[in-house]
Amino acid sequence: MKIPIEVSARHVHLSKGDLEELFGKGYELKKMKDLTQPGEFAAQECVDIEAGARKISNVRIIGPARSKTQIELAKTDAITLGIAVPVRKSGDIKGTPGIMVSGPAGKIQLEKGVINTWRHIHCSPKEAKKLGLKNGMKVSVKTSGKTAVTFHNVLVKIGENYRLCMHLDTDEGNAAGIVRAGFGEILGY
Repeated sequence: MKIPIEVSARHVHLSKGDLEELFGKGYELKKMKDLTQPGEFAAQECVDIEAGARKISNVRIIGPARSKTQIELAKTDAITLGIAVPVRKSGDIKGTPGIMVSGPAGKIQLEKGVINTWRHIHCSPKEAKKLGLKNGMKVSVKTSGKTAVTFHNVLVKIGENYRLCMHLDTDEGNAAGIVRAGFGEILGY
């Protein structure tokens, strides 16, 4: 079965406290556009991230606010910043590097929270049942096109509010020739 694939560029998830530290007390994110996963949106706001003298400007914030701040980078972004970033499941930030984050109202020095997100598939329980998928399992997904690749160890994430879609970072998307969106086929479990 073909599944949609989206390329997820570098982005930031902010806690409410960190959002206020960077943008001001009581600040609310302004929605730029809805994302495929219900309830999530790309905000109009961006921040700068810095590791020593190295910096990436205008990193998009994804809303809504979360319980913990997390920054998701591709490996190329980490190389640009000169930091070693582990591949992790979203939310697993224990033992990860920190970084300086700058907004219009202030700066915060994160002690941890920078990851390269494990390639993954979001799906609802109904979609998972139809596809024979279980939460936490890993599958292989083959892309199509001139530069087709097969991604192994793709993490399955099942949630009531999820919509079927595989997420790759920009490095993975570039390797597969997928600019923003494409399709893949689950090969095996």
